[in-house]
Amino acid sequence: MGCNEKQPSIRLGELAEYLKGQLCGDPEAWITGVAEIYCARPGQITFLANPRYAAYLRTTRASAVIIDSRTEGEPPLPYIRVDDAYFAYRQTVCLLYPEPRRIDPGVHPSAVLAEGVHLGEGVAVGAHVYLGRNVAVGKNTRILPGCVVMDGSSIGEDCLLHPLVVVREGCTIGNRVIIHSGAVIGSDGFGYARYHGAYHKIPQIGTVVIEDDVEIGANATIDRAALGETRIGRGVKLDNLVHLAHNVRVGAHTVMAAQTGISGSVEIGREVVLGGQVGAAGHIKIEDRVVVGAKSGITKDVAEGQTVFGVPARPIMQAKRMEAALRSLPGLIKRIRQLERELAALKAEEKRK
Repeated sequence: MGCNEKQPSIRLGELAEYLKGQLCGDPEAWITGVAEIYCARPGQITFLANPRYAAYLRTTRASAVIIDSRTEGEPPLPYIRVDDAYFAYRQTVCLLYPEPRRIDPGVHPSAVLAEGVHLGEGVAVGAHVYLGRNVAVGKNTRILPGCVVMDGSSIGEDCLLHPLVVVREGCTIGNRVIIHSGAVIGSDGFGYARYHGAYHKIPQIGTVVIEDDVEIGANATIDRAALGETRIGRGVKLDNLVHLAHNVRVGAHTVMAAQTGISGSVEIGREVVLGGQVGAAGHIKIEDRVVVGAKSGITKDVAEGQTVFGVPARPIMQAKRMEAALRSLPGLIKRIRQLERELAALKAEEKRK
């Protein structure tokens, strides 16, 4: 039931209508929750978005399932067929488990607001929050306990900052941005000049701009630019522990999985997908709609639309062929040694003749 005090419920027919799906089953049946296909109970609805779980259709105890056109045949339980089962699952969860308010509008007595702070209508500021000088916060934004927003930063409308987020000086955050706990926006970039055997810090005087509808995971870090701006485009989704260095630019609707690290001045295009633990060397360009497999190392520019994998990252089919060749190496080495022994025996025989 998540955070809701009241158990959610809806008739199956009403849910099908809400999802704009085709129902096969009793429209009067009650649905009281959502669960994964292998552990659902009677009264709950589940979903099938990945064919690898299709076998569970025969054993699930769910009262109904959401499927799409990729599901072949007729499931042995009531179902709602939709265009996209995973998106319909998302809609169902949002309907049955609406987001809790978490914090009421207003400023907690323990919060500290410096001179010149501007709060829009309906803003909520939690306990022990600090808002620096001339910070601006748009309407209906919620800043949960322990957050710090430093001087001159601005946060747009309908944003949510989870506990212990830090936004450094002069950063700009758009509308409907979600930032999870421990994230740091606008920390100093890793910039040093080596002189006479020592490293001397280069002041990082740029900023960070985060556009609308971005979500930033827990303990992610986005460095401010040395000069100019680090920019995160509209709709970008960053997983936990992602690091973006100074002057990185990320195009709209790009996603990055956990522990990805992007070096300074990398330019990433639109709708790029980066798997977990991807690393990118500095000053390269990853063009639109590139897909990078997990644990890959990107050392040079990647052209639009490519799928790459490996260290260093290569086109996916080339990387797979190389991986297959590597798996064959032990057998090849064994065969070469056998051939060497046979050749040595032939040479010895020739000498005896």
